[in-house]
Amino acid sequence: MGGKRAAMLEDAGASKGDIRQKVWDYLETSGLAEFPRPVHHRIPNFKGSHQACCSIKELDVFNRANEIKVDPDKPLEGVRLAALQARKTLLVPTPRLRSGLFNKIVPPPGATKEVLRICATSQGIKEYSVPVGLDGKARVDLVVVGSVAVSEKGWRIGKGEGYADMEYAMMVSMGAVMEDTPVITIVHDCQVVDIAEELLGDHDLTVDYILTPTRTIKTNCKRPKPCGILWHKVSYEMLGKIPILKSLRYKEKQAGKDVTLQDEQPDLADASKSAALNEKAVAGNTRPQVSMGSAQTGQQYVESDSLSPRLEGSGVITTVYVGNIPPNLRVSELKCALREFHAAPLRVNWQGAQHRAFLDYKDKAAAESAVSSLKGLSLGGNTLRVELAKNQRNKEQVEINRQK
Repeated sequence: MGGKRAAMLEDAGASKGDIRQKVWDYLETSGLAEFPRPVHHRIPNFKGSHQACCSIKELDVFNRANEIKVDPDKPLEGVRLAALQARKTLLVPTPRLRSGLFNKIVPPPGATKEVLRICATSQGIKEYSVPVGLDGKARVDLVVVGSVAVSEKGWRIGKGEGYADMEYAMMVSMGAVMEDTPVITIVHDCQVVDIAEELLGDHDLTVDYILTPTRTIKTNCKRPKPCGILWHKVSYEMLGKIPILKSLRYKEKQAGKDVTLQDEQPDLADASKSAALNEKAVAGNTRPQVSMGSAQTGQQYVESDSLSPRLEGSGVITTVYVGNIPPNLRVSELKCALREFHAAPLRVNWQGAQHRAFLDYKDKAAAESAVSSLKGLSLGGNTLRVELAKNQRNKEQVEINRQK
């Protein structure tokens, strides 16, 4: 095993991409790669992964942990099984973070060893899990991530998409992990290589323990872990792909943090346009403003902007349903969020007592865009339910009939 590792160390490339390629190639050509194949562009599965995973049971940080976050990669299946067998709360990130941050694996009552084994697989994650939103109050005691390569100093290289780094940064933002929350990775011995420190960025996650089929390495890594989301490294594209990021950004902006994105450039023309639109919205709301506190949340409240005359007799207006609104949320807070997410409707029908609101948009495209923008949004501790209103077809038909 030592000779294999030495060869890898000698050949380790100058860039992260070089190192990834050499590790993937070596695992394949040396017969160490396991399903799913090829291992390229994945967190690679390898012969001996289950043995490496089982050694986590010998670590105090595992035995003391109540809530463990484990990535869904195949080589970490043994860790997920060990956590379930030890009756620990197991959190697994949602695939590519499309529908939230975590799923909690919930085995059926009285689950046998075989059922727990299924729960630990990718199929089990789909069948036996429930989503945990931003308001889920997760408190993670231990983080287990996959790696393509890692150094004995704890410096880690993933598959290049940045999801593990982003997951950790989001957990920091949520308060789900602390500065001293331990991080473990599971790899084959040949994946332990030299990594130059200058290859690491301030967003890169480091690890405290490395488990291989033959060794347990405590890295004593002193390099700080990411201290939250680095918004200047987040693009609009990433914000679109990961809905929960939008909620975290909104939350941090409300707290006064700088959330300027990587490709967000100040544009005076856009700023002027935004100011004009805000003036228009204020001018259109000519009714005396009452406090939008708890007294108003129990009432039905309809507000239209200056475009409201176009609502009457139109067959194209499309309504969006917003549910799971917390009882203490003010309509002004919802409206602020709608503006922030570029989803301001023509009209808001606020039904606080029923914990819902209906938003009217000028057409289906605008409504669908709003649903996409607001997906995963959390306000007042609740993740909102946002979808096209179910009675849409009936409503459209009624309005078309009015025109006749």
